[in-house]
Formats: sequence, C-alpha cells, structure tokens
Amino acid sequence: MLPTAELQFSVPVMVSPASENHLELSRLLAAAVVNPSFCHMLLVDPQQAIENGYQGETFLLSDAERYLLLFIHADRLADLADQIAKALGMGLPVPSPVYPRVPDFISYQQ
Repeated sequence: MLPTAELQFSVPVMVSPASENHLELSRLLAAAVVNPSFCHMLLVDPQQAIENGYQGETFLLSDAERYLLLFIHADRLADLADQIAKALGMGLPVPSPVYPRVPDFISYQQ
C-alpha cells in the first residue's frame, strides 16, 4: 500500500483581467437599459434575471461576472454598472472639461 499525504497549496484568484471584453455582461446591461421590467428584476433579484434571460436570450456569464451581479447591491442601473466597472478594474476614464479657445474676434479681458 502506498502512503498518502495531504497536498495543500494556495491558488491566487483574480476576478477578471481588465482586457477581457465582458460581451455577455454588456448584453445583460444593455437589456436592462432598454427594458425597465428587466432592469428592475436585475436590481432586485439578479439570480432570477440571469436565469430567466431576456426575450428568449440567455447570458453566458463567467463565474466572476455572475458573482459580481449576485453580490453587488445597487438601487440604480448606473450604480450597478459603476460598481461592476470598478470591481473588474475597467477604470472608466473621467472626462476632463474642455475649454475652447476664445475666438480672436471676441474681446476678452482677463
């Protein structure tokens, strides 16, 4: 009989690389944008929204995406999308204000 030993090791877990395109997650959020009932379901009961799909369409979410949807709590779709983007490290760009140059024909005194 061969001796047995317990093997233990740690496995690093990464939610999702920032370069992943998250197409299915985008489709799910788009469905919530165009359909208030689906949006409400996604915010109130994301598990049910994922299982039911939208108009016969299913969403093939990664485990990380499913986990995020189930454990992020938001009252508005914009808040949900913002929290998902932050969690996935998508780092959405912050728009910087654009100040156009004052045309020469306008007299402007500083």
